Amino acid sequence: MNAPVFKLRQGRTPLLISMPHVGTAIPEDQQPRYQPRALAVEDTDWHLERLYGELAEALGASLIVPHYSRYLIDLNRPPEDTPMYPGASNTELCPTRFFSGEPLYLDGQAPGEAEKLRRRQSYWLPYHRALNAEMSRLKALHGHALLFDAHSIRSELPWLFDGRLPDLNLGTVEGRSCDPVITESLGALLAQQSDYTQVVNGRFKGGFITRHYGQPAKGWHAVQLEMCWRCYMAEDGSFAYDETLAARVQPLLRQLLQTLLDWKPAA
Repeated sequence: MNAPVFKLRQGRTPLLISMPHVGTAIPEDQQPRYQPRALAVEDTDWHLERLYGELAEALGASLIVPHYSRYLIDLNRPPEDTPMYPGASNTELCPTRFFSGEPLYLDGQAPGEAEKLRRRQSYWLPYHRALNAEMSRLKALHGHALLFDAHSIRSELPWLFDGRLPDLNLGTVEGRSCDPVITESLGALLAQQSDYTQVVNGRFKGGFITRHYGQPAKGWHAVQLEMCWRCYMAEDGSFAYDETLAARVQPLLRQLLQTLLDWKPAA
């Protein structure tokens, strides 16, 4: 029997934290399609539930966490699979390449249209139905809903971007996915600290979740944070969580979440 597609913990405040790329499972019946290397799911957003979990609970935030790997289906891509960043290397709804650019699948084993549709219906759709329902619940309870889409990535990935990423990459789709005051206040918080390099609406402006659920006119406000692994874990291939690094960055993450929560719609 398949495991649940996601787990959802409902909170008491208007904030929902989504982390769509933390899943590590690949169903047994699909594993023979993949390169053996893929079963280590190296491009996971490692340890984010551990990093954010206590913060979310302390702040009364809802938390939604998927079970399955982005190698099966990417929950942060549009269902029609249009590129998120035209002109740049993009991962697909059902990715066919590692972040290093090599093929994920054995020759002739990449999913066809029927398999993509099955995955979309079995994994992508339930997650997004839950996201939509939780945003609707929060809006009904509080008058507005706040979505923080949490991500992490290796600092250097030449196939995806040039050079070395800033430590913290805040995306609000050029300010369209939330009230302008949210972009300004979060950007100011990042700018006033000197422990981490940062950028707002740089290479990562926000994926499908931020773009789709960021509907300020509806009272739904969304931001994405793409954080480099080096802020809280090893980048040497061991994927090891670093307690010292994590303890150093968590106060800033809490400030970001609290600043988001402190925002109130204009009267």
